[in-house]
Amino acid sequence: MGRTKTSGIWTDATGSKTIDKRFAGERIYARLGPISHEGAERWLASQIQRIRLAREGGTRPRVTFREAAAKYLRDFQEKIATIDVAAWHIEALDPWIGDRSLEEVHDETLRPFKEHRLNVDKVSLTTVNRAFEIVRRILNLAARVWRHPNGMTWLQTAPLITVERNRAARKAYPLSWEEQDLLFAELPELNRAMATFKVNTGTRDQEVCSLRWSWELKVEALDANVFVIPGEFVKNREDRLVVLNNEARDVVKQMRGRHSTYVFAYQRPRTRSPDVYAKPQKAAREIETMNNTAWQNARKRAAQKHREKLGRDAPWGFAHVRIHDLKHTFGRRLRAAAVPEETRAVLLGHKTRSMPTHYSVAELAELLAAVNRIDRSLATPAITLLRAAA
Repeated sequence: MGRTKTSGIWTDATGSKTIDKRFAGERIYARLGPISHEGAERWLASQIQRIRLAREGGTRPRVTFREAAAKYLRDFQEKIATIDVAAWHIEALDPWIGDRSLEEVHDETLRPFKEHRLNVDKVSLTTVNRAFEIVRRILNLAARVWRHPNGMTWLQTAPLITVERNRAARKAYPLSWEEQDLLFAELPELNRAMATFKVNTGTRDQEVCSLRWSWELKVEALDANVFVIPGEFVKNREDRLVVLNNEARDVVKQMRGRHSTYVFAYQRPRTRSPDVYAKPQKAAREIETMNNTAWQNARKRAAQKHREKLGRDAPWGFAHVRIHDLKHTFGRRLRAAAVPEETRAVLLGHKTRSMPTHYSVAELAELLAAVNRIDRSLATPAITLLRAAA
């Protein structure tokens, strides 16, 4: 990478610009990509002006939404389990409001983004609302928490960002036992094992994908194993107790010994002809999400077989069943088994005021008994009737 004629601006072999300069004791650093030299100079000048104004009392320096979003991702990367989702929304927002100052971000400047996402990208209103919630969070932090060296907040007042209610939001679709059999039969072995574990534990997608053997604990008094997922891997940031019923325990037994770190991991195929110069391959690799091609293809095939096996067309919810619907299925089956609401909340990993941080043997025995009350004989006729009516 070579430095250009302006101090602090560097250009690599591809023509991409990087800013790396110290001014008034502060480091200015950014990767600007393949922009013109004049554009890089303007950006650097704006940052120098921002630092200069920040040191002058009574003046609020200009901060762009891109700068505020970058600070949000840095500050919360270890505090929010879904920070990667936030980064994805911010990336989609950047072409529309990234260069705007925080004072310029409001409903009207967000309207073109919303219309494009709904009408061109064909995403749901719920997806747009998730992006708006992140914008609202960043603006509130800028107005209430983040401050310049002169003591002034980054933004004088956070505007009201309207989040439109999605009346067509998709409802949960708990599976019947027959639908579960149809769907799981179409899944490859590993995906079927993960789905079986999820539908019997109520864990979330990322909790299943990141599940590690080091989180497994043996409860000698009950002759049972549980998993305790650290809060950094859980949506509500609380340690998550996962109690295994007989079905989930069988899945864990099936997975044991396949990978030294992860309970669920893809197996890498061996090379046909050994090559002493080839880089060694790991025995398995971590799974990023359960909502992959195997899942999407399996639900299509299951929907096609629905009529020939059950004698009726597949409901829309089954043909488009989501990974998260397995969690809803677990919760609905606990309810059908007359498991108390407070116990269901613990088993589903919901954050409640009464949730204990430590469990006695008696409490664990109660939770273990609750998950083993799930049984195929406990059908949900009310749901069946409602589906038939629909």
